[in-house]
Amino acid sequence: MVRSFLAGALGAVLTVGAVQAAEVQVKTLNRGSDGGLMVIEPALVRIAPGDTVHFVATDKGHNVESIPAMTPEGGVQFTGPMNQDVSVTFDKPGIYGVRCKPHYGMGMVGMVVVGDPVNEDAAKAITHPGRAKQIFGALFDKLDATKTAAN
Repeated sequence: MVRSFLAGALGAVLTVGAVQAAEVQVKTLNRGSDGGLMVIEPALVRIAPGDTVHFVATDKGHNVESIPAMTPEGGVQFTGPMNQDVSVTFDKPGIYGVRCKPHYGMGMVGMVVVGDPVNEDAAKAITHPGRAKQIFGALFDKLDATKTAAN
């Protein structure tokens, strides 16, 4: 009987652990690890539906917010306060563009890909100011390369 109880308890613990969502940490930085200025790092994050991204206000003078036109239909939109961490749970599959509003034109942007990037064509069609356009182009290239490597 004790053996049955222990087996059941172990099974319950393993089941709970298997369904827990992951949390990924992303930083807002004045200078990135590659020397780039005004960055969200990592700039490309792939997660599963139900996972959380914890945006860490590492350096002052930044916020993080979603780019409404780069959010899948029904996806979460958010605006974090300046100089404060924000955690966002992403439930809907797709591509989510994020930016630091004060440094958007300087290319302080990132991309969260949740499950299947169902809105990729629509997200690629969005125009961005200044350096953000180049950064998003590189992020889409990187995303496409990871999809090709997986096939």
